Amino acid sequence: MQLSTKGRYAVMAMVDLAAMEAVESAGELVCLADIAQRQQLSQSYLEQLFGKLRRAGLVSAARGPRGGYRLARPAADIAISAIVAAVDEPIRATRCELGGGGCMAGSIPGGFGERCQTHDLWVALGRQIELFLQRVTLADVIDGRVDGQTGATLDETVSG
Repeated sequence: MQLSTKGRYAVMAMVDLAAMEAVESAGELVCLADIAQRQQLSQSYLEQLFGKLRRAGLVSAARGPRGGYRLARPAADIAISAIVAAVDEPIRATRCELGGGGCMAGSIPGGFGERCQTHDLWVALGRQIELFLQRVTLADVIDGRVDGQTGATLDETVSG
């Protein structure tokens, strides 16, 4: 599974922002320095990520001494997949690159290879992860409702 720190950090920061908005006075802005401190992340890295999140319409920003960020829409309307996509983080479970020669291209001198036997398995897994992240919102994470989003209970998964 390839989901780098960029996608994970963006989700962590957005969950923090949404959680702070839920407990703060309406209209309060949250500064990145506070998010960085609470989440133990680099503030300069968060600034880069929040620029992308702002351009994607997921957060709004205000400059100045009392400036900061807020969600651009309710937490229940922001899917985790939208956050990951906003920071240009592809969700891939296979090592194939789009337009590449195939999974096994690197093992054949000079060129193009074939798809590995497990290619379809990993592509299907990637689709399931994407579907899961589309169903989970910031509000779900904050409210602890992530387990119910899989469509199956843990008992069904283990025994099935």
